[in-house]
Amino acid sequence: MKLSVILPARNEAAAIGPLLAEISLRLPEAELIVVDDGSTDDTAAIAARHGASVISHPYPKGNGATVKTGARAATGELLVFMDADGQHRPEDIPRLLAKLAEGYDMAVGARGMQDHAGAHRGFANAVFNRFASWMVNHRIEDLTSGFRAVRAERFRRFLYLLPNSFSYPTTCTMSFFRAGFGVAYVPVSMPPRIGESHIRPFRDGIRFLLIIIKIGTLYSPLKLFLPVSGAFFLTGLGYYSYTYLTAHRFTNMSALLFITSVLVFLIGLVSEQITLLTYKDSDR
Repeated sequence: MKLSVILPARNEAAAIGPLLAEISLRLPEAELIVVDDGSTDDTAAIAARHGASVISHPYPKGNGATVKTGARAATGELLVFMDADGQHRPEDIPRLLAKLAEGYDMAVGARGMQDHAGAHRGFANAVFNRFASWMVNHRIEDLTSGFRAVRAERFRRFLYLLPNSFSYPTTCTMSFFRAGFGVAYVPVSMPPRIGESHIRPFRDGIRFLLIIIKIGTLYSPLKLFLPVSGAFFLTGLGYYSYTYLTAHRFTNMSALLFITSVLVFLIGLVSEQITLLTYKDSDR
């Protein structure tokens, strides 16, 4: 099968040249696509000199937007996504492709705790992994890794769901699991990135918090709404028990809490049915 290697890049002039040279040496027949996300340095020119097809955004659109641009332009049946900052090693690509050859639809390079940029990032990723695993009933070893190989036909079915920001790996992984496609994880080690990171801890921390809420509402809403409904019900039950024992009354607040519990549960049921419609065409 024809292979396309897609590298989202923004101001990666220091790293992209040697990286493309190594990919070409190891995978000489692969199609190389560099999506330049509004760089202000020589990223696009260096990539072109190393034989890559360069697609340039007129302004920065985000990591997810560059991935979508590359996926639309690629002609290969298999796609490999990797960062252009030198963290993802070309020698690991055959290991990812071997998993696709075994019948999986996507293979993800899974980082260890020592490969995250700081203990706080590693801890946050571990929390995301545990939460997402509970949502999809499958063990997710690395929810946010951007190093992955996928079958192009499968991946393009979910392009409309992918956000333009750094959270595209999260959405992609959850979509594959929810649709019943095979996902494998390959342990990889990642050296420190070359150049400055574009992730800002506070801004992107808030963004990832919103991603957690999105994961719950988009992929398994009943698992999110049911505990909330239960919390309202137990609070109402506790408050009613207190007012009954102290004043022998059933108060308006107890009624409000019970009604809220029922409404949240019904909203969860409706959301679950709507979520199933998102994947009705995933097998076509």
